[in-house]
Amino acid sequence: MADSGTLDALIDALRRLPGVGPKSASRMAYHLLQHDRAGARLLARSLEQAAASVRHCERCNTFTQAPLCAICADPRRDSGKLCVVETPADQAALERTGAFQGQYFVLMGKLSPLDGIGPKQIGLERLFERAQDGAVREVIIATNFTAEGEATAHVIAQALRERGLTVTRLARGVPAGSELEYVDLGTIAHALIDRH
Repeated sequence: MADSGTLDALIDALRRLPGVGPKSASRMAYHLLQHDRAGARLLARSLEQAAASVRHCERCNTFTQAPLCAICADPRRDSGKLCVVETPADQAALERTGAFQGQYFVLMGKLSPLDGIGPKQIGLERLFERAQDGAVREVIIATNFTAEGEATAHVIAQALRERGLTVTRLARGVPAGSELEYVDLGTIAHALIDRH
């Protein structure tokens, strides 16, 4: 068999992707090399270009190629509403709904003291500065409903309320179209508490 150093390096690189273990990385590498060399070259070029040109938006911290992302640069967006999310993927999910026409701040993470991720690592000071720009009337916290997401939401809400800002939290409850007997108990309990 030929020297496998380059192949091993490719497999190790693919393992950096979330949820990709050794077997999946090997399958991807072999597929690209055996069946889709053009796809492998396209993937390599796209990754190289993105790593070189994509940066953080100066206002909201999401990914963009310009100093300001398209949302921050859009004068039609409601600058009085600021939605705080953990990741650009969360922001994209909210955008796909078409229900929110305000602006965003993307934390690029969540508080996780056990992993050494504190307020400084997720840029809370930048968020607090952004929220106090004089235009923001309401900060909507849309972090995930995990233990870390809830802790992050609590810290942000407390700090912003101390600064005199109106803070709301993304609602949670029973999904539309679901049957109560199949919904987990935690979701039902929160739906009862947060009922309106």
